Amino acid sequence: MNKEPEKKDDQNQENNSSALVQKIQQLGQSNVPQAPDSNIHVLSIIGQVEGHVQLPPQNKTTKYEHLLPQLVAIEQNPKIEGVIILLNTVGGDVEAGLALSEMIASISKPTVSIVLGGGHSIGVPIAVATNYSFIAPTATMTIHPVRLTGLVIGVPQTFEYLDEMQNRVVDFVVNHSNIKEEKFKDLMFAKGNLTRDIGTNVVGKDAVEYGLIDGVGGVKEAMEKVNELIKENGNGNQEAQVIQ
Repeated sequence: MNKEPEKKDDQNQENNSSALVQKIQQLGQSNVPQAPDSNIHVLSIIGQVEGHVQLPPQNKTTKYEHLLPQLVAIEQNPKIEGVIILLNTVGGDVEAGLALSEMIASISKPTVSIVLGGGHSIGVPIAVATNYSFIAPTATMTIHPVRLTGLVIGVPQTFEYLDEMQNRVVDFVVNHSNIKEEKFKDLMFAKGNLTRDIGTNVVGKDAVEYGLIDGVGGVKEAMEKVNELIKENGNGNQEAQVIQ
């Protein structure tokens, strides 16, 4: 007589099964640890920063048009009191990277970044855009001049355009870190450090010594720092419970 409840039960079982299959396919495990409610939002920038041109499907990318609305939502959400940026990027689109950097730097809430693995190229300004930055001891950051791919018109205007874009990157990094402009440019134009390119590969502790990154550390240090900044900011709310 009552077949509708049975149908609903069967449908729920199918949905649960399909969700379990998706977890196994994507993560290789059935039980995924769930983060508890928190007032700290974690934002990850992984792979190549994808800008106006769509990259091939085999590339691991972070699309900047996905992150910009998230950053606005973080700023608007009163329950989110701090942000941690996880970085493991090879770089990517210069303008997209600068857009993300400017957005992160303009957030009124405390922000902390962690460079894990690598924060190369345009990942450098993103890493230093936060209130405080950490780098893992084995992580590296490649600093090199701005480059173009595709058609390049061999006229002085092309060089001027590249030089102007490069100055925007240099100015942002210098203004948001403790590194001197002369030192940053020396690292950027160094010869012989990279096998087939101009620039410098900076490892964890060296990045801190140069003043590029604030400290060597990982998740524990970043969590402690962002909580410290939240208290200093005076907007700590013990009842706030939200995470992405």
